Amino acid sequence: MLRYIYADQLDQFPRLAHTMFRDRAVQFKDRLGWEVSVDYNGHERDEYDDMCPLYVIWELPDGTHGGSMRFLPTTGRTMVHDYFAHLTGGVHIESPLIWECTRFCISPRADDMRSCAAALVLGAGEVMRRFSLRHYIGVFDPRMARIYRLYGVSPDIIGQAGSGAGEICVGLWQMQDGAWAKTYARLGIEAATSDQWFKASLQTLNAKTPAQAETATGSDWCADIVSRHEHTQHPVF
Repeated sequence: MLRYIYADQLDQFPRLAHTMFRDRAVQFKDRLGWEVSVDYNGHERDEYDDMCPLYVIWELPDGTHGGSMRFLPTTGRTMVHDYFAHLTGGVHIESPLIWECTRFCISPRADDMRSCAAALVLGAGEVMRRFSLRHYIGVFDPRMARIYRLYGVSPDIIGQAGSGAGEICVGLWQMQDGAWAKTYARLGIEAATSDQWFKASLQTLNAKTPAQAETATGSDWCADIVSRHEHTQHPVF
């Protein structure tokens, strides 16, 4: 099933969180050879995991991580702004209707990786719809383009650099109408099931109360991001 969880609530799902960060280490450091940090627990984490992002996680039947993505609003710090601005020609893309999507990860334990990818596309679509977003922005490996085409969510490429295995791109995504049916079909579910998965996470998502919406200062990134989320979303739950 799909779960929608904020970073400061991952401790409610310790097995899921542990295997997610371990799988990220396997994918990004071991398999892709990225220069990422892995801690003594074998977890791949970065500074953006400390900013209370929203995670969309595909949970396997045994309660472990099958795949995941991470979302942050572009009204705050993002990876594109901080490290890849040269790919956008220095243009600072910032809007409450555009969120950054990063760390698209699929677990090596996932028996059907295409179904896992479909689930993540579906989850991204649900977040876009429920939070009334217009686009996602993210840096991606061009080798992922085939997967995006498969589910009808090919990005508009707004910048790229490098060549061969070193090529990277920045893209803008929308959830096209035709993508919904493709993801449902791949997962063997109907729209009602996806709706049930999202509603099952409402207790976690709605735990972000208005009292937490005061802008934070200093190192209190989590409250700051919560505030941005609450001012961005609309009453669609």
